[in-house]
Amino acid sequence: MSNSAKARGTRPDSPVALVTGASGGLGRALAIELDALGCRVAVHYNRSADAARAVQDKLRNDSVLVTGDVGSYDAVTALYEQIGERLGPVDVLVNNGAVRKDQVMVMQSPEDWAQVVQTNLVGSFHTARACVPHMVRQRWGRVINVVSPSGLIATPGQTAYSASKAGLIGFTRTLAAECGRRGVTVNALSPGFMITGMTKDLPDRIKEGMESRAPVPRLVTVEEVARSVSLFLDQDCMTGQVVSIDSGVSVM
Repeated sequence: MSNSAKARGTRPDSPVALVTGASGGLGRALAIELDALGCRVAVHYNRSADAARAVQDKLRNDSVLVTGDVGSYDAVTALYEQIGERLGPVDVLVNNGAVRKDQVMVMQSPEDWAQVVQTNLVGSFHTARACVPHMVRQRWGRVINVVSPSGLIATPGQTAYSASKAGLIGFTRTLAAECGRRGVTVNALSPGFMITGMTKDLPDRIKEGMESRAPVPRLVTVEEVARSVSLFLDQDCMTGQVVSIDSGVSVM
């Protein structure tokens, strides 16, 4: 048997997928898309229980609601155990949960800066640390880290958010190098500007400005971004990559 054959396990017939931050706009679309692709989805939320239940109501396959602060490793291990009891160990991890507290660096509180990095970057480490050992053992798994053009290009007022997403890109590439021989791929998904819970309160002038600067001058829909997950699931040889669905903003 070749080394490549040894590295690949068998994709489960109905993989268990954990989507963090699944109660919001993009998380909701990702959960629904994974369900349509045959996954059994763990719908994670932190505060929005009603919104998470509304997402679960749209899923056809077995699913479970889980809650907890991904910034706490103890909370993550507890929700991982809950998923295992209800659905089985996680085969597909989508690190979508994030917070954003924008402010120019010299005016931002250390507490807000730290919270953004703790949730977005350290939280993604927590979930991967809980989920990846099983993937490595079965020699098949998928980790999809949702990043941002802010992790690729300068965005004034977002030092915390940009640092967290740029760090997550570095985490993605290095974890991909560590896991590839065991049949586990790790990639990053970088959506463009979307109207979600995180962005809906921005002033219209900012939204219009972002549209006008993009090579494709319109907003990206959450459904367009979510459709990319089939690529991540199907491709055994794509790992360590950043897939940008952002109307071309990151090339400017």
